[in-house]
Amino acid sequence: MSGLRVIGLAGWSGAGKTTLLARLIPVLVQRGVRVATLKHAHHAFDIDHPGKDSHVHRQAGASEVIVASARRWAQIREVGDGSEATLSELLRRLTPTGLALVEGYKREPHPKLEVFRAANDRPPLHGEDPRIVGIASDVAFPEARVPVVGLDDIGAIADLVLDRAEPLGTVLARLEGA
Repeated sequence: MSGLRVIGLAGWSGAGKTTLLARLIPVLVQRGVRVATLKHAHHAFDIDHPGKDSHVHRQAGASEVIVASARRWAQIREVGDGSEATLSELLRRLTPTGLALVEGYKREPHPKLEVFRAANDRPPLHGEDPRIVGIASDVAFPEARVPVVGLDDIGAIADLVLDRAEPLGTVLARLEGA
């Protein structure tokens, strides 16, 4: 896979997007795919905690903190009352090779796999969103205009994700033109 390709997982809260990602990523990695994830959080969140040096730096007023080691690094940027970073801005920050799996951002015009669970008692998204390119579900949708695979068929979901992901440039053009 050359370049970065992008696909999202979209669905209502409780549909199992994170659980599916945790099962899907190892299958993709086993197939030799370099996987990046981008998760939208709806609320204030924190990745560092009281007592950690990075937290002390932020509490002291640093607007950006990078924590680095030989194995990984993380950047924390305070935006305060500023605007939230767009999906386009965040995708541009990823290493441009492999597959980016986007969790959330269900209203954005990137290709998405709908994760649907009947017990959620919420309507499906695929009838309203032309950017849904496949469905992973615990119920059949014979009228769906896109492929439907079982929520537990991780191999078929991996195939669908790899087949339907779009090049970063195509996704950015759509996001920035929207």
